[in-house]
Amino acid sequence: MSARKTLAILAASAALVAGPVLSAQASTATPTDQQIAYAEQARAAGLTDRQAGQLQREVDAVLAKDPQARQVSANKLTTAGGSMTLAVPGRTETRDLASPDTALACNHGHLCITDGRGVNYDYYRCGYYDFGGIGDGTFNNNQTSGTRARFYNLDGSERWSNVAKDTGTASWTPVHHIRPC
Repeated sequence: MSARKTLAILAASAALVAGPVLSAQASTATPTDQQIAYAEQARAAGLTDRQAGQLQREVDAVLAKDPQARQVSANKLTTAGGSMTLAVPGRTETRDLASPDTALACNHGHLCITDGRGVNYDYYRCGYYDFGGIGDGTFNNNQTSGTRARFYNLDGSERWSNVAKDTGTASWTPVHHIRPC
């Protein structure tokens, strides 16, 4: 099946699901070269058309919530604070589909989080960021020794903090904001 045909099928599926919410006008948008490349990445990684469509809908949901986010591979986005790699439907380990042979690592100077869905967050810029992780997961505060990462409630009050270098587990569902350093 050609990349354009696969993408057209995915777009048609999304239109059927979202039809009642969207206007009644039919879309005549042609997939971009980048969208085709992401669909090809997903296929090359062994995803079915259904899984690729599900993954793209998850990417689109992140893009809709975060205007600073940019899709850089089939399942990876850059964000204001770093990057986010989405779990791939039907897979147990999260990997960037643009580099499927490379396991995700937490580089020195980074705060890395995996939430209960298997979504990986990699923060490497100081700042105050909204956080959408849910469920129980892990963290690796691999920043410069002594750097304090702070985790906040919805109202902005500090929930807990962690001093680098440290790793552990956490419940991400109540965390709404993060200040990596």
